[in-house]
Amino acid sequence: MSIKEPIVGGHLSIRGGYAGAAQAAVASGAGAFQYFPKNPRSLTVKDFDRQDAERCRKLCEQHGILSVAHTPYPSNLAVDRNAPREQFERTVDSLRNDLEIAEACGSLGIIVHFGTYKAGNPLQGYQNIIQCINEVLSGWQGQAKLIIENQAGDHGDMGITLEELVQIRKLCHLPDSIGFCLDTCHAFASGMWGGRDDRAFDGRASELGYWDGLTVIHLNDSKYPANSRKDRHARVGEGYIGEAGFRKLLKLDAVQGIPCIFESEKGEDGTYREDMERVRRWVKA
Repeated sequence: MSIKEPIVGGHLSIRGGYAGAAQAAVASGAGAFQYFPKNPRSLTVKDFDRQDAERCRKLCEQHGILSVAHTPYPSNLAVDRNAPREQFERTVDSLRNDLEIAEACGSLGIIVHFGTYKAGNPLQGYQNIIQCINEVLSGWQGQAKLIIENQAGDHGDMGITLEELVQIRKLCHLPDSIGFCLDTCHAFASGMWGGRDDRAFDGRASELGYWDGLTVIHLNDSKYPANSRKDRHARVGEGYIGEAGFRKLLKLDAVQGIPCIFESEKGEDGTYREDMERVRRWVKA
């Protein structure tokens, strides 16, 4: 196996537009970046600037940078079609809008959390997720994927196992348009992955076919120990996962060439340069 230099970058603001975020990634020496396609706290349909999105796409192509969008926080794949205030339709419309923005920006896709459902039988929650994803992807012919992120377990038991993620993808109408985002803090907090002491995760992920869908990694350390069910990100190497845990993960065959995104606080210079260099150094060691 040949260990590749990791493709790393952080979550960037679109205050200066989508192209502005791409320019910031270029300036910092990043190989990837993540952005919110619109207001992160609202399920809206944004009439976005397509010329700005096209400039973003071209900048990323010119500099070999990968980008990915993260959907607004209220996005819940497990929303019930019969939810009040047409919540299902608002969620679907918002996610489809995010997908269209990501496609215009040349991004890998849109990252959305697995979803939460507390209204009764959890099987209904899983059915809701499949129904929502199918509705969002109905007729979709773009390259951008809907990318499901694993959860920490702080809001319930859904979305914290490899089995759930893989099964949801398999049961949807367009599995090839669905990817996975592995959040390391969430995986560590939920018990899905044990960091440096984990001996089963890689094999289990291979056996289930999880690696086949891996599209993005959220490279976040954890402010709390394994199995804490607490979603509190720390800068890489400064939490309970630590250097040894990340080095072990980043040297797996399955993650070579997968973009890694930081979602923690930035360094003193206001960028992720220190974190990027730290990770690159770990992989070379």
